[in-house]
Amino acid sequence: MKDFSELISVRRSHRKFTEEAVSEDDLRLIVRAGLIAPSSKGLHACEFVVVRDGKTIGQLSRCKAQGADFVVGAPVVIAVMGLPEVSDAWIEDGSVAATMMLLQAEDLGLGACWVQVRERLDEEGRNAEDNVRRLLGIPSEARVLCLIALGHKGMERKPQNEERLRWDKVHEEQW
Repeated sequence: MKDFSELISVRRSHRKFTEEAVSEDDLRLIVRAGLIAPSSKGLHACEFVVVRDGKTIGQLSRCKAQGADFVVGAPVVIAVMGLPEVSDAWIEDGSVAATMMLLQAEDLGLGACWVQVRERLDEEGRNAEDNVRRLLGIPSEARVLCLIALGHKGMERKPQNEERLRWDKVHEEQW
């Protein structure tokens, strides 16, 4: 990548992946990005579970009613959790950490996509967080924010269209 401006222009959500494994070095760099992400009061109230087992990934793809089915094709899924007892900003901290991991994946030429889990339900109306918690052995004090599906890109996507940016949403001094 040339620079950060280019990185954020080309980073897109990828929902199709090849079968090629993600290298341990790349995976370590991606998780590192989540670990060094800024956090409220420096508390780093996030935890991560890295999943490579295909059967478990298949089960994770059914954690909510819609929007997670593509996860079954990802060679790696990272669950992002927050600890509300450690920080009241766990949602924000987890969001920043997940974003840093998404950007690191793109910088490495990998595809990734955020899968919202918090406040979602499965087909039977069960809490998606509880489903993920059961599958991954996550303790009850941890909240599941999202999953990140990760792998080698199974398709190319065009960079963001700069002409579609909504500059009318930017206000000077006051709304």
